[in-house]
Parts: sequence; C-alpha cells; structure tokens
Amino acid sequence: MILSIVLFFVLFLVLIFIGVPIGVSLGSTALILIIKYQMGIQVFSANFYAGIAKFPLLAIPFFILAGVIFEKADIAKRIVDFSRLIVGNMTGGLAIVTIIVAIFWGAVSGSGPAILGLILIPAMVADGYDKGFASAVTASSSGLAIIIPPSIAFIVYGLITQDSVSALFAAGVVPGLIIGLCLIMAAYLVSKKKGYKVENVEKLTLKSFLSVLKDAFWGLLAPVIILGSIYGGIATPTEAAVIAVFYGLFVGFFIYKTLTLKILYKALVTSVVSSAVVMIVVSFAGLYSWVGNVLGIMDMVANGIINFSDNPIVVILLINVTILIAGMFLDAISIYYVFLPIFIPIIHHFGWNSIWFGVVLTINLAIGQVTPPVAVNMYVASNVAGVPIEDISKWAFLFVLASVVGLAIIILFPELTLWLPRLLNLI
Repeated sequence: MILSIVLFFVLFLVLIFIGVPIGVSLGSTALILIIKYQMGIQVFSANFYAGIAKFPLLAIPFFILAGVIFEKADIAKRIVDFSRLIVGNMTGGLAIVTIIVAIFWGAVSGSGPAILGLILIPAMVADGYDKGFASAVTASSSGLAIIIPPSIAFIVYGLITQDSVSALFAAGVVPGLIIGLCLIMAAYLVSKKKGYKVENVEKLTLKSFLSVLKDAFWGLLAPVIILGSIYGGIATPTEAAVIAVFYGLFVGFFIYKTLTLKILYKALVTSVVSSAVVMIVVSFAGLYSWVGNVLGIMDMVANGIINFSDNPIVVILLINVTILIAGMFLDAISIYYVFLPIFIPIIHHFGWNSIWFGVVLTINLAIGQVTPPVAVNMYVASNVAGVPIEDISKWAFLFVLASVVGLAIIILFPELTLWLPRLLNLI
C-alpha cells in the first residue's frame, strides 16, 4: 500500500515538475499503476471513453464557444463602456470597472475574461495607472469567472460529487459578489493612495446613460437569459449553454453585425482546441482518480486526515491550505479529480453541505490562478501588458489577501452560500 501511494502521488508530481503536461502526467501515472498492479490494460480505453461520455460535460464546449462568440461580437467593449460611464471619475474608477466587468463577463461566458485585459489594461495605463497594478487587477478579477455562474468548474464538481449543477450555479452568486467587493475595496484603497483617478470621463447624464445602455443592452441581457433559463426551470445548464451560443450568434450577426462567417469559423476552431484540451484533462484525470479508488488510496488518505484531527475547523483550514498550494501548480479540473475522492468521505464525516464545500473549494482555485509558480491568469496578463511577472506579483499579493478575507467570510457564514439555492428550491 505504501508503494502504491508513493507511485500515485510522487510519480505524478515528478512528471509535473519536469514539464510534462498535466493531462499526460495524470494519464501516464494511471497507466503505470494499471500495468504494475495488473488491473487490466483494457480498462484504460473504456475508462477514457466513460470519462467524457456524460451529458453534463456537453455544457463545457458550448460555454467555451459562447464565450468566444461574445468576445468576437465586441460585447465586452460595450459592457466596458457602460460600466465606465456608471462608475465615472471616482477614485480607482477604471480598476473598479475591470472587476465589475470581470464579474459580468463570468456570468456570460463561464470562462476567464482574458479578452478584457486587451481592452482595460491599455486604458488604465493611458490614464496613469501603474502597468503592474493594472495587470494585477485584471489577473485577480479574472478568477471570478470560475465562481460566478455559469462556471465550467462547477460543472465538473457537480459531475464528480453528483450535486445539482443548477444549485452550484446559484450558490456561486453571493460568494462571487463578496469576493468581487473585496477586490473592489483593495483596488479603491490602492488607487486612493496612488491618486489613480480619471478626469476626462464623459459626464453621466440621462442622455448619455440611455445612449450607452442602448448600445450595451443586448450584452447586458445575456446573463439574464442564460441564468434565468436555468433558475426558472426552463433549461438544464447544458441546454442553457446551447441557448447562450445561439443568443451570441443572433446578437453578433443581426444586432451588432460584428460577426461574419470567417470570424465564426475562427471562433469554432478556437473553441474546438480549447474544448479538446479540457476534455483530455477530464478523461485522464478521471482515470487517475479511478485507479486511486480501486487501490484504496483515496480512502486511506481521507481516514488519515480524519484521524489527524476530529475538529472541523482544523480540518477545513488544512483542506484550504492544501488546495491553495495545489492551485499554485494544477488547474481546477485536475484538482477536483485528484482531491475530491479524498474529500468526499471527509464531507460526509463532518456533515458539511457539499454545495457550500464546492464553492469554498472553487474560491481557493480562483485564488490559485494568481499565485506563482503556475499563475495562469498572471501569465496571461503579463503577455497582454508586456510587463514582467515580478511587477505584477507585488500588486497581486494585495488582491490575494483581499480574496482570502472574502473566503474567510464565506467559510464562517455558510448561509451566505446556501441562501439563494434554498430560495430557488434547488437544495
């Protein structure tokens, strides 16, 4: 058993540290264990297929495609213009706009709003913001996309734990807003100290408001249609993802007229590549998790954690630290498949609500997206802004701290997470 545990964890980590892609590392480790313990090589292909042949997973490529279509339709720019007019010339206005738009974009696309960096980082720099600070704001707020529904992370979590994806979506709303408010507060305090304020913004009048609202209306309507169809019982999350795609096509071709067949083709190619990457990780991670369960590794580790302490506060802190560290190296999907089989018995042991636990886990992963060494959002912002990671890191720490404060609030008050899904009779 000790040898199997060492191979299961150490071999995987060694492959990661030498630069092997995460999906390949998971699959290779699983294959070696299958061969060593004579579990039957034929289970590899069968398990690989079973890992992706699931209806809820169809939502992932459709939400990815919807996000790309909304991006190509220039909806993001219109939402930025609307938010910028509302915030006006207040201290830290553009930084606050970035966070607000990231929240909104997460509610539209279900994936990280990297495109917003192309719009907002240059705008902030042009208005006198430090380039590192502007990049840190964008990188930190991009993590909100996996908390604010629709969330690809919640789809995978619900698939593994057999929880309602609709309930997870509803549970993510209030915590996502709390984390967003914490980030806004951090951005405001820094901006006040540094004197970041836009002086030449258009004055908010009824005429200007109605003009910008008219231009952004169809983009602002998107989350109402997508999330409303889910919470209203009209569509499942998978069906809502399809609705999002067709709504984006309608707005892009017939309302804003920014989409062409050529652009649509490029959007399809981008979506296929992104979806393939996700599905490969899902398949290999599922196989890796299956091997761990068959060998009894997951139960042994879970029992070890429970025996370490029967105090729920100590255990939840231990889990949060573990996931925060794991988020520095692994993506959300891999973490779910590696750690959830260990955590599920712990959830049952302490009687925690698995919906609340899923939100707590996902917030940790959102924070991990801006914590080195594998800070995905930080690298994206670095490439967009052309600024070294070091210049972003010194500012990102403040936003990580703000997010941790928000996470603490959500852990201490579970009802903040569970209130909306209960109101909607989803749990």
